[in-house]
Amino acid sequence: MKRMGMIFRAKANKALDRAEDPRETLDYSYQKQLELLQKVRRGVADVATSRKRLELQLNQLQSQSSKLEDQGRKALALGREDLAREALSRRAALQQQVTDLETQHSTLQGEEEKLTLAAQRLQAKVDAFRTKKETIKATYTAAQAQTRIGEAFSGISEEMGDVGLAIQRAEDKTAQLQARAGAIDELLASGVLDDQSGMHKDDIQAELDRLSGGTDVELELQRMKAELAGGTSQAIGTGGGSSSQQAIEGGTGQSQSQQPQDTPRFDKQ
Repeated sequence: MKRMGMIFRAKANKALDRAEDPRETLDYSYQKQLELLQKVRRGVADVATSRKRLELQLNQLQSQSSKLEDQGRKALALGREDLAREALSRRAALQQQVTDLETQHSTLQGEEEKLTLAAQRLQAKVDAFRTKKETIKATYTAAQAQTRIGEAFSGISEEMGDVGLAIQRAEDKTAQLQARAGAIDELLASGVLDDQSGMHKDDIQAELDRLSGGTDVELELQRMKAELAGGTSQAIGTGGGSSSQQAIEGGTGQSQSQQPQDTPRFDKQ
């Protein structure tokens, strides 16, 4: 049970530490200090009210005492010593009350002065705490921003870590697709795989097609030469002469060696 309790307290402490924001804690502490200051000020006001009430009672008792003193003098002047004695007795009782009220008034006045001084000191502490609080909050915010920027630059933050993983996965998939495409091209070129579309040809077929295309070009070139040679010989035969005959014979021999299908035309000429 002790171990379970320790584990629970450790986890709860870690969760609270992760959830705690120093700025919010400072604001809460400042709010509690303001509430305490308000209570002290309310206490000062209550004490001042009680003191003022005592002062009013003192004024009333002193007024009654003065009145009884005047009445005793008048009674004594009229020869009523008994009335004068009664008035003085009542005045003595009032004086005792006045003395008690003055003692209470003095006590309340001292308490009021103490509370006023305490309120002033607490006000100074609250003001100092407010300034320090704002400084700490600004420093904490700046440190938090610097930490986040550093984590973003280094790639260890959660957001940048997710981005880095996404980029890595994209690069891995791209490399895999490129490797697969290259392997398929090699297999098609070697003839291991058949191209169902008929558009892809292996190296041997491409070489055969190239040679076949070159032969067709050579045959077309020979045919064009034969046609040109045949036209030249025909023009010379029309002009006559031994040189024309030799040219015809030369042309005929060349034509026979190059194009057998043109020989009957030269013999007729």
